[in-house]
Amino acid sequence: MASTAPVGVIREELFKDALSERYLSYAVSTIMARSLPDVRDGLKPVHRRLLFAMRQLRLDPEQGFKKCARVVGDVMGKFHPHGDQAIYDALVRLAQEFAVRYPLVDGQGNFGNIDGDNAAAMRYTEARMTEIATALLEGIDEGAVDFRDTYSGEDKEPVVLPANFPNLLANGATGIAVGMASSIPPHNVGEICDAALHLLKYPKATIDKLVSLMPGPDFPTGGELVEDRQNIVNAYSTGRGSFRVRAKWQVEDLGRGQYQVVVTEIPYQVQKSRLVERIADLLQARKLAMLADVRDESAEDVRLVLEPKSRNVEPAVLMESLFRQTELETRIGLNMNVLDGGQTPRVMSLREVLQAFLDHRHDVLVRCSKFRLEKIANRLEVLQGYMIVYLNLDEVIRIIREKDDPKAVMKKRWKLTDAQADAILNMRLRALRRLEEIAIHEEITGLEAEQKSLKALLRDRKGRLDKLGKEIADIKKKFGAKTEIGRRRTIVSEAPEPIIVPVEAIIEREQVTIVCSQKGWVRTIKGHGVDEATLKYKEGDASRFIVAAETTDRLLVFATNGRFYTIGVDKLPGGRGHGEPLSLMIDLGNDADIVSLLVHQPDRKLFVAASDGRGFIVPEAEVAAQTRNGKQVLNVRGDIEAQACVVADGDHVAVIGDNRKLLIFPLSELPEMSRGRGVKLQSYAKGGLRDVLTFTLADGLTVRTGGRHRTFEKKEIVDWMGKRAQSGRLPPAGFPRSNSFS
Repeated sequence: MASTAPVGVIREELFKDALSERYLSYAVSTIMARSLPDVRDGLKPVHRRLLFAMRQLRLDPEQGFKKCARVVGDVMGKFHPHGDQAIYDALVRLAQEFAVRYPLVDGQGNFGNIDGDNAAAMRYTEARMTEIATALLEGIDEGAVDFRDTYSGEDKEPVVLPANFPNLLANGATGIAVGMASSIPPHNVGEICDAALHLLKYPKATIDKLVSLMPGPDFPTGGELVEDRQNIVNAYSTGRGSFRVRAKWQVEDLGRGQYQVVVTEIPYQVQKSRLVERIADLLQARKLAMLADVRDESAEDVRLVLEPKSRNVEPAVLMESLFRQTELETRIGLNMNVLDGGQTPRVMSLREVLQAFLDHRHDVLVRCSKFRLEKIANRLEVLQGYMIVYLNLDEVIRIIREKDDPKAVMKKRWKLTDAQADAILNMRLRALRRLEEIAIHEEITGLEAEQKSLKALLRDRKGRLDKLGKEIADIKKKFGAKTEIGRRRTIVSEAPEPIIVPVEAIIEREQVTIVCSQKGWVRTIKGHGVDEATLKYKEGDASRFIVAAETTDRLLVFATNGRFYTIGVDKLPGGRGHGEPLSLMIDLGNDADIVSLLVHQPDRKLFVAASDGRGFIVPEAEVAAQTRNGKQVLNVRGDIEAQACVVADGDHVAVIGDNRKLLIFPLSELPEMSRGRGVKLQSYAKGGLRDVLTFTLADGLTVRTGGRHRTFEKKEIVDWMGKRAQSGRLPPAGFPRSNSFS
């Protein structure tokens, strides 16, 4: 009969508490066991496990290659319980010379390329470790680091590698955890060693001094670092910042005044094929007016050929336009968020990262020295037992031959330890030669000298630091600037002087007409003088704004929320359709509407007014916005909205309210401001402002009535002239019934 006992205990718990607890566990696991590198060896768990597994497979640089599938299988089966493709991707990246500054894996086969092509399947590729990988593992069998159980509990894996190589800074690291991320670009190991040696000598060294020794990242793909030095110092001081990197280029003379630009190095982590595709797309969209063609002539080295449209185009101006619009210039982020020695994630400065590496290497040195001392003590114990054999050889042989328990007899006779007795019993007969006795004497002398030296080293901190300095100097000699792998690839330059690029160099100048409907749908039509009668709109929509412009212009949008928005005319949709909602191109908001559309002319002044009859003059140069969110100019609140925006041209202002009262006063009575509510334009018993207009009094006041315009001469409107903030009077006969000037 089946048991009726419950299989488990059911516990009631609030869903949000259960979710929080489980998500926190997931977050901690992601941060510590997957995404963030350890500051000591610069590796994530998957990379550390890969190298350890390759060492167990004896894939040293001097040995042969093994299939990557074998390596991935061992890693997945013994250490890393995740997908084989994720493990293989990590292995591939460690072998890519364009992705890793100092590769840790020596790959044989197709491991991908800078165009973004994937590596071949793991069953086709082979791998072994590089010298740098063996340096990271150096001392792992000498008690240098702690080991822990693997996920299955069947084996052991290192918590961290001994890391006789500054891998974190040398190769960099990237990772996205839960609520935090890490982004560390690669650096030159020779410069890292210089900075580490200086910090070893001067523990309170400034970041500025360290940056003078280690001036910035050194990317595997080269390029040119064009960041201001103070920005670099600030980034390394805080552990957060970014670096501006440009492609390296040169001009090739083709004779007769013709030339072409050749790009020989592209920024780090930029896929060449995608870069060429982007340039080609911009060419097709006619947004690179100075460029005629782009060709990829790359073989093993990068060679992108850029042909200018005219020999009169300056190469520097051409490249500046490309830097602004393509990934020929990128920003590489710096976020030194790592796990410290206590496995706590935090953002470190450059000095803290270097100090953590030095502290780790010092700890490894101490642990290895203690481990070696223990081995020496064990060996000396055995050797002293051997000496007893040689001094009492005949007696030892007799005891072994005659006694039932020779081990116990020998231990009692010569006061031997278990280890000594076992070593004597396990000796081979041929080891009983006279020459072996001499060799043992020499080995004892050597081991005792080494023992004395190691004990002195453990008592002498300065001696340990000197030894650590020699180790770092050896790394510099082995992988420094004088070696092929160690020479600096990225040029460090001063931040370039700004180059003025004409708008025509980026956008091809072309006449267009901007059409915006009452519901805010906007589009452009090629040419000027568009017949309004031929324009079509969505059902229920109609024409509102028609503005003549050029593709190189910028469009100002003034909205009822008092904000000005700026958008390039070339960004507006073209074609024969109905266009797109303008609200998708700017953050207009659902409760705001368009008041006015103007082609931006920075030398003009604008007159802005709100529905409560207040307004002011604002220089047009100050209203251009740099973001989608726009720029607040006219302050409004509650039911008050921005009502009008016109060009401040002339010497007088005409305002009319909902109450059909007209007032004219001098333009000089309006203040010039960059932001505010403005001053009172007209007084109202009820209602508010309807429309405004600026004009020259001598030319008269021109208004639109139906399909024609009418001009009221000065003598006809003199009775409506007064002071600002008066209420005005009903307009003269013939004035539009719409209470609008246009």
